[in-house]
Amino acid sequence: MNSTRISVNLESFKYSDGTVALSDIHLSVAKGEFTGILGANGSGKTTLLKVMDGLIKGYRGEVLLDGDNVLRLHPRDIYRKVGLVFQNPDDQLFATTVFEDTAFGPRNMGCAEADVRERVEAALASVDMAEYAAKGIHNLSYGQKKRVCIAGLLAMGHEILLLDEPTAGLDPMGEYRMMELLTRLNREQGVTIVMATHSVDLVPIFLHRLHILSRGSLVRGGTPEEVLTAPEELQNVKLRLPHIAELIYKLKHEEGLPFGRIPLTIGEARREIVEAMGR
Repeated sequence: MNSTRISVNLESFKYSDGTVALSDIHLSVAKGEFTGILGANGSGKTTLLKVMDGLIKGYRGEVLLDGDNVLRLHPRDIYRKVGLVFQNPDDQLFATTVFEDTAFGPRNMGCAEADVRERVEAALASVDMAEYAAKGIHNLSYGQKKRVCIAGLLAMGHEILLLDEPTAGLDPMGEYRMMELLTRLNREQGVTIVMATHSVDLVPIFLHRLHILSRGSLVRGGTPEEVLTAPEELQNVKLRLPHIAELIYKLKHEEGLPFGRIPLTIGEARREIVEAMGR
């Protein structure tokens, strides 16, 4: 059985003024995968997510969802499987309370009210927001609003989440908690996740696969370890190594310290340093 959920083979997409926004995009997302699309601001990440979600249609190429061309699918058939979480939660939330906003999708799908309540309770519990069901949307923090956006898609039964900069606007602890939440949804509930981000320090800790997008084209792809090993190439696309990797890289290449590899996380760096010290 083919485990590919989303397959993108895109020749090009142009804006109405003729500007080429995306070109030569070839990527696939497997069932249960946590995939990152890493790129600087303006690289085309949001546009690519909208293509994958079926919101943008005027492109040359093909996007498949479970083997079906999204251009031939009814929007209802797409949204039963895939949901997009916008960068700004205020663009997505509109109801008065957390419960009502999360319930909108299931109700719109025609679910019975008992089923709606069950779905909402389960979805809010999944994002650690169950105790806020009766709270007003305008009383939530920015990070809580992002969690409610995710809950709204989970309540509709979405198996694939597309997230546009889910950690943007959050403090460092909020960033880490959001990534822990997404990792839990991915590993414990089997939700397939595609995350657009420019936060290079979070990537190696959580993601299975990584694609670098620059000026609308994919320039590199693979595991985080395979992708984040060329600082010069990252500089060319206005990105950098994770801070810990950049430190070890400079110690190895500028100070001559005998590191065997360039680590991407603090834990890996600790092991490399202890080994280099001969302990």
